[in-house]
Amino acid sequence: MNIDLKRTAYPVLVAVSLAHAFNDLIQGVIPAIYPQLEQKFSLSMVQIGIITLCFQLSASIFQPLVGIYTDKHPKPFSQVVGMFFSSMGIVTLAFAPSYLWILTGATLVGVGSSVFHPESARIAFLASGGKRSTAQSIFQIGGNTGVAISPLLVALIVVPNGQRHIIWFLSFALVAMAILVYIAIWRKAVIRVSLNTKQKTVQPPDLSPRKIRMSVAILLILIFSKYFYTASITSYFQFYTLDKFHFTEVKAQVYLFYYLIAAAMGTLLGGYFGDRFGRKPVIWFSILGAAPFTLALPYLNATFTAIFIVIIGLTISSAFPAIIVYAQELLPRKLGMVSGLFYGFAFGMGGLGSAVLGFVADLTSVNFVYHITAFLPLLGAIAYFLPNLKSVQAVR
Repeated sequence: MNIDLKRTAYPVLVAVSLAHAFNDLIQGVIPAIYPQLEQKFSLSMVQIGIITLCFQLSASIFQPLVGIYTDKHPKPFSQVVGMFFSSMGIVTLAFAPSYLWILTGATLVGVGSSVFHPESARIAFLASGGKRSTAQSIFQIGGNTGVAISPLLVALIVVPNGQRHIIWFLSFALVAMAILVYIAIWRKAVIRVSLNTKQKTVQPPDLSPRKIRMSVAILLILIFSKYFYTASITSYFQFYTLDKFHFTEVKAQVYLFYYLIAAAMGTLLGGYFGDRFGRKPVIWFSILGAAPFTLALPYLNATFTAIFIVIIGLTISSAFPAIIVYAQELLPRKLGMVSGLFYGFAFGMGGLGSAVLGFVADLTSVNFVYHITAFLPLLGAIAYFLPNLKSVQAVR
């Protein structure tokens, strides 16, 4: 296999994006089936939040550990192993006879994601040919598209036929495994080229350790604001539209799809603008720019809710590729650890957000959740304090 890391490897980026789409499509099944699980097992909002917490925590805790390990001991086929765990999670969810088994299935899917994401983010970085925000956005749009399609497929396959038809999603995991084998072969070739030519050129940014730590802390605060708010949408937006507008279950799924597909498009735009204008302006605009729309959302009718949820999805999602690449360029010697930390923290904040907001919804109402989370994007203002980074080169 011919390897030239100075050129953007688009076939590899497309492949890892497709694998990401299938991985996150499987993840997206979990929140999409919440209304069915609520009815079948008589669940409270807290119990719904705990399902997300189990998934997100199992995904978040292991990701930095996987990243640290693969930084020192590259494992090209680790993504295939991760997809196997996700497959077992889908089977468990399809045949779960109780709430405890639902939690088990969600945890298995989370473990699969924890193995998949750090190495996949590394692949996107290595295949970028220098266009790192664009490469990261291509990778991310796959995941966002998969999450967006999930509720529609659940509405078509699971809602009319029942829980056991979740097993059909196993086919996506099998296709993903085949794609991941191709990616693993490319990764092995990269490792071989790096060893043969002794290419380990790393140019970290000219920043003090204190400045790097401060920048990482700011990025994690931004991740908190983004994913805590996102958790309110992915876990409870269906219940919000069902309660406020008296939608049918399918129509509530469609409104969630509006947000998710807009988030996929926003991710791609964020990557393009990140390479063109810099990571920092995109990060700053993306999160803070969503604030006027999140603040208005709880007061809108059904039509304007559809419009504003699309704008929120487009805006707030554009930050993540820039955040990941900015973090990788802060610490280019630790790509796996950095990717695992930020993906893990994102998953963890999503899980914690779902559990906390579920508790709030039970105490008050789902509508009240959107009144309090509306202020979270205002935290985007702290992106002003991020230093401007010069281009960082790393071949590993």
